[in-house]
Amino acid sequence: MARKMLADGELNNAAAAEEATETHYDFDLFVIGAGSGGVRAARFSANNGAKVGICELPFHPISSEEIGGVGGTCVIRGCVPKKILVYGATYGSELEDARNYGWEINEKVDFTWKKLLQKKTDEILRLNNIYKRLLANAAVKLYEGEGRIVGPNEVEVRQIDGTKISYTAKHILIATGSRAQKPNIPGHELAITSDEALSLEEFPKRAIVLGGGYIAVEFASIWRGMGATVDLFFRKELPLRGFDDEMRALVARNLEGRGINLHPQTSLAELIKTDEGIKVISSHGEEFVADVVLFATGRAPNTKRLNLEAVGVELDQAGAVKVDEYSRTNIPSICAVGDATNRINLTPVALMEATCFANTVFGGKPTKADYTNVACAVFCIPPLAVVGLSEEEAVEKATGDILVFTSGFNPMKNTISGRQEKTLMKLIVDEKTDKVIGASMCGPDAAEIMQGIAIALKCGATKAQFDSTVGIHPSSAEEFVTMRTVTRRIAYKAKPKTSL
Repeated sequence: MARKMLADGELNNAAAAEEATETHYDFDLFVIGAGSGGVRAARFSANNGAKVGICELPFHPISSEEIGGVGGTCVIRGCVPKKILVYGATYGSELEDARNYGWEINEKVDFTWKKLLQKKTDEILRLNNIYKRLLANAAVKLYEGEGRIVGPNEVEVRQIDGTKISYTAKHILIATGSRAQKPNIPGHELAITSDEALSLEEFPKRAIVLGGGYIAVEFASIWRGMGATVDLFFRKELPLRGFDDEMRALVARNLEGRGINLHPQTSLAELIKTDEGIKVISSHGEEFVADVVLFATGRAPNTKRLNLEAVGVELDQAGAVKVDEYSRTNIPSICAVGDATNRINLTPVALMEATCFANTVFGGKPTKADYTNVACAVFCIPPLAVVGLSEEEAVEKATGDILVFTSGFNPMKNTISGRQEKTLMKLIVDEKTDKVIGASMCGPDAAEIMQGIAIALKCGATKAQFDSTVGIHPSSAEEFVTMRTVTRRIAYKAKPKTSL
């Protein structure tokens, strides 16, 4: 049995005495939600000797309050199927570029959406079954149905046939993720979210995307790469708010270069169903007609049906579960990980939080999640990847001068194909310590390259160590170790002190 944790993270020395009079539970741990975080927590806790149960909604590619599937958003209707479609979308431009490499493509090349859709579905079904096997191999008991918390140590599962069964558990973990949201504008019921976008019966020849985040620019790239006319609407001057501004500007140029029509500082006012398609009226009064309108305007924690308020679990204004640095809620027996807590909403972060939870509660190794230098990528075409601080964040947090190193170039592959699309790489350095505190790249293979750079930043690498590293030639990646000249120095400006 796991021992309870004190507030300061140390193990309770009185746990042995408690175990003598301890209540019997059906499980040491019951997990609600079998997505990436839930499955990781369940497996690792079981490997530490815990008796574990987990529940998840029945499988379906498009989620609702009553359907979901083992594997969760990332595997079924998120990262994995999205990346498959990104791969599919890149082949069109690759075939164009191949001509200047001597490949004679004389016949018209057709794209069959339904074939790719079926291959995507086959893959997520395969992964769904793999996740089930992982749970079974770890001796985790899987229940198919909707879970809700009815007490500090009790979970009720409503099964497919409607019957309800209750299970007791010493620890309960909430890992229910998040769900796509639609803005409440007239005609919003005519729009789709990313769930439906990944499973459309017919390929849309005319697509409108509302949003400026990851999902918006990724689907705009996917549909445009497959031949659709795409209009992208977003509220700010540039897409991808929160990322480095210089990188955002390049992404915008690349999207336009690929033929996507950008509408900055513009939203949608109304959607109207017509015989020709969906008529869309913008916030500036312009009219468009589309086959599909995608709302990629954010996600919300999936906590509404968990009965958390009744049990006393504290939520924030967005409905996210409030947790401490050990992922514990205000109820000692209940914890939460992943998007349901709205910390950093990335699958690898949910995996990290789940691992820390299992180590803390069942492994005897109190472990806090470390959110510094978390790398991430946006799979637009070409992709953007970053780790550490953006230039703007570095300036805001600076205690001394900041050095910015950049390298912009046309990749070697493009010099033959003739494609005019720049790659940009960037390093942010704290002059006082010489540490590299931020790195970003927009260009082919950015995510693959940035994963290695992330290790360097995690280890506290200095610019001198980057400079002393021998590059791999010829490669784009070598630019990260050959940027010798400072692009700009940003002088430190002490922030005025105030007594307010």
